Amino acid sequence: MDTIKNTANYVAESIQGAGAEASKEINKDVAKDSDAKLSTRATAAKDAIVDKKDEKSHDTKADVHREATKH
Repeated sequence: MDTIKNTANYVAESIQGAGAEASKEINKDVAKDSDAKLSTRATAAKDAIVDKKDEKSHDTKADVHREATKH
């Protein structure tokens, strides 16, 4: 039962990590867009940093769940 739970948690964290990565990349592109307003670029840069933190967090949690399925 724990293996199934850990597998489900691994999949969920992996999906959330991928979503955070995609959001980070979009925000990085907006932050680099010279046609965007400065305030929009600054907000996108801040959001990219938060997304990167979220991505790392989800990836770490996914790794923990993946390792737990091996036991």
